[in-house]
Amino acid sequence: HVQLVESGGGSVQAGGSLRLSCVVSGFPRVSGCTGWFRRAPGKERERVAAIDWDGTTSYALTAKGRFIISQDNAKNTLYLQMNSLKLEDTAMYYCVAQGGIWDSCLKAAYTYWGQGTQVTVS
Repeated sequence: HVQLVESGGGSVQAGGSLRLSCVVSGFPRVSGCTGWFRRAPGKERERVAAIDWDGTTSYALTAKGRFIISQDNAKNTLYLQMNSLKLEDTAMYYCVAQGGIWDSCLKAAYTYWGQGTQVTVS
């Protein structure tokens, strides 16, 4: 079965950087999408970034220009490099995966979710 395990969260000062990782197992990476969501306290869950199986990336406006999503298919690992972090980036970040073909991975409906990793910016 599909498992997603995030790591790399932590506390960082505003303006700093963090890199999140997500090991994806049981998900054949020959199609479909993987990506990152986040949920801040008291706010709704929001999409952050996504990547197609062939490497096509897409970003939410809040992430564009600051975050970089990438994947290493040989390691079955998804990454989110977060730069110029802001207070409002504080949230639980979730790794997601979904099979199938989507016009935009950022808009895909995701079935598989990790447990999340906390990012706190102060």
